[in-house]
Amino acid sequence: MENYRKAKKTIDVSVGESVRIMRELQELSQSALAALTGIPQPTISGIENDRINIGVERAKALARALKCHPAVLVFPGWKLKDSAAA
Repeated sequence: MENYRKAKKTIDVSVGESVRIMRELQELSQSALAALTGIPQPTISGIENDRINIGVERAKALARALKCHPAVLVFPGWKLKDSAAA
């Protein structure tokens, strides 16, 4: 374990991009995600294009539909501390 380097963050992902990535990985259209969440498709488009803030309730609804924790959507660039340092 002495001969390794920590991974470096090479790109930043916005909240909207994280929603789009999760949606596309599950092969859902914006319309299909709207049907699953009750969030209008234009609002989903606005979130994905960072024109509309996601908000707590929308984050919960999207996370349920996308089968992930809301933090995955809201904090896409969050790094965990080393377990040894915690």
